[in-house]
Amino acid sequence: MTTAPAKPPAGACDCHVHVFGPASDYPFDPARTYTPGDAPLEALVALHRDLGIERTVIVQPSPYGADNRCTLDALARLDGRGRGVAVIDASTSQEALADMHRAGVRGVRVNLETAGQHDPGVARRQLLRTAERVAPLGWHVQTYTNLPTIAALDGVWNDMATPLVIDHFGRAQAAQGISQPGFETLLTALASGRVYVKVSAPYRISTAPDHADAAAIAGALIDANPDRVLWGSDWPHPGTAAGVPLKVDGITPFKDVDNRRALARAMAWAGTPERVRKLLVDNPARLYDF
Repeated sequence: MTTAPAKPPAGACDCHVHVFGPASDYPFDPARTYTPGDAPLEALVALHRDLGIERTVIVQPSPYGADNRCTLDALARLDGRGRGVAVIDASTSQEALADMHRAGVRGVRVNLETAGQHDPGVARRQLLRTAERVAPLGWHVQTYTNLPTIAALDGVWNDMATPLVIDHFGRAQAAQGISQPGFETLLTALASGRVYVKVSAPYRISTAPDHADAAAIAGALIDANPDRVLWGSDWPHPGTAAGVPLKVDGITPFKDVDNRRALARAMAWAGTPERVRKLLVDNPARLYDF
């Protein structure tokens, strides 16, 4: 059996990162659920240089709401090596969307999980409405949600005017394995070709040492459709450990993550040079228009 390469291939992309701060220049949304510290673009670029990552997708984080200035300013400084996933609301004009497209945005995020929105009817309407708005630009819709909500939305991706990207393994719980309720729906969605899934931030689904139990989840996703799976580091790793409340009035510290190990783990999940290239290069290039 051919094993995964030791280093990422040329053109490798980290499909899920955030940039924060400085807070004095980019104020947070008063309705945010947590307050992060600064995580400047310079630190991200240095990390990616060390890892051998050449392309970057900056995802608008929830503490900024629909104020995308921090993300857009970072994209401008990446000089074509970055793409963005924005957050929009009813006040976002078509002109603003066109400006964001020129800046490198290729998707828009509907963050159901962080907002605590698990009503499938509401979620369906949000996804369909958002897809209708951005489809003329050739964008996709990205969502952060969980397996029960995905199962309740069974088939919504077939009705959307855009591809659907699902963050962080669809929040499949690694300890429950590949037979857990809702996971088969996620595999079916991947197999349809209408859905991408990010095998990103395994610490959001696993508490096992080295997240070893996430391997079965990742492997099943990649097997379901190796052309529709993406990897992201989730740098700078916002959020807290399970059961620890997020902080609005104080700073919620970033998780301490071994990013080199995270990349090596993802390449091991892919397993072969061909699948590593799909995961890190080909699939991101197709979706994000690199």
